[in-house]
Amino acid sequence: AQQGRVREKAYGKQKIYFADQEQLPAASDAELHGLDGEITALSSKVQALQQSCRQMEAELKDLNSSMTTPEIAREIEELRKDCASYTEKLERIKSATNHVTPEEKEKVCSEQKLYCREWRRRKRMATELLEAILEGYPKSKKQFFEEVGIETDEDHNVTLPAAV
Repeated sequence: AQQGRVREKAYGKQKIYFADQEQLPAASDAELHGLDGEITALSSKVQALQQSCRQMEAELKDLNSSMTTPEIAREIEELRKDCASYTEKLERIKSATNHVTPEEKEKVCSEQKLYCREWRRRKRMATELLEAILEGYPKSKKQFFEEVGIETDEDHNVTLPAAV
């Protein structure tokens, strides 16, 4: 600092030393423009490298999350076993002798429709009858059902099949 190569600044009890820039040669405008151009080129190169790095990291993440060759081989073997068991099951079903004939199926379906229609009719009649009784009943519907001992389809989570 005494020789003038380093400058000194005091901030309270602290002293800061830094190079004296007045002794350095001043850069010309051409040099400054050249340095600016170099900074711009290097900045674009850094951005390109960062983009390339992000792409490579994404590719690495995809590769790490994908299955390896031995894992794929095991998966294929398991799928082949499943396929073989399903094929065997299908053959057993095809070779079974106790098939239901279309006439039997139609008969069962028509019986189901008949019983469902009857169920709806009887449920509607019971509901209308209970509603008529409840018009003059002083307590609630729930209390009436408990006293009489009526269990509804809803109490047992039973629903009528959809009409076909």
